[in-house]
Amino acid sequence: MSAWVWWFVLGFVLLIAELTTGTFYLLVIALAFAAAGTTSLIGMPFVIQLVVAAGIGLAGSLWLRNSRFGRHGTRREPLQNLDVGQVVRIEQWSPSRTARTAYRGAQWDVELAPGEEAVAGDFVIRDVLGSRLIVARRPTT
Repeated sequence: MSAWVWWFVLGFVLLIAELTTGTFYLLVIALAFAAAGTTSLIGMPFVIQLVVAAGIGLAGSLWLRNSRFGRHGTRREPLQNLDVGQVVRIEQWSPSRTARTAYRGAQWDVELAPGEEAVAGDFVIRDVLGSRLIVARRPTT
């Protein structure tokens, strides 16, 4: 089988995989493979095909990363996270400004927000990063 066929087959497989993920990155790589297949079809050497695939894949990925489509899930809206604003009690902080606390029936890693003092007491959840709670001192009323 000719090289161009393999480029297009691999591009098509990535296109199908893209439909299951919805990230657009696989679509960029599939387009890069299609471009490499086209260069193969017009008779360019394999090294040129690789350069075209790598160049378009890299340029497309960088473009996508800086576009609104590449920032999928990186911007968090506090109102969409019901944990933000909840109060947790921290008994003891480690020297690295982290702690463990029970919250919603499980043990969570807790990190102190910048500018906050590491003392025992009640803290308000300001953000959730993965399985880590970012907290700030609860204002006294």
